[in-house]
Amino acid sequence: QVQLVESGGGLVQPGGSLRLSCTASGRIDSVSDMGWYRQAPGKQRELVATITSVYITNYADSLKGRFTISRETAKNTVYLQMNTLKPEDTAVYYCNARLKPWNKLWGDYWGQGTQVTVSS
Repeated sequence: QVQLVESGGGLVQPGGSLRLSCTASGRIDSVSDMGWYRQAPGKQRELVATITSVYITNYADSLKGRFTISRETAKNTVYLQMNTLKPEDTAVYYCNARLKPWNKLWGDYWGQGTQVTVSS
């Protein structure tokens, strides 16, 4: 069974940094795009950043310059480096991957989410 497991969330002061990680595990034939989304209380889930299998990145306009997405394809892992964090970045951050499990069709998979809280 395929799982996406995030780590690295927590409490940080405004202006601080965090690095999130997400690894896809299980019997996986191939991984295509990977990305991060977030959902703040009372708001819809929104795109943070995505990265393709050839390392083309896409960011939410409001986050360009502060957040950086990267991946280690051999480890089926995606990272999100978050700098100069603001209280409005507080949200649950979800990892997403489009992948093909062994003996199954391509599909979109989500992690369980990791809480990021920016507060003094």
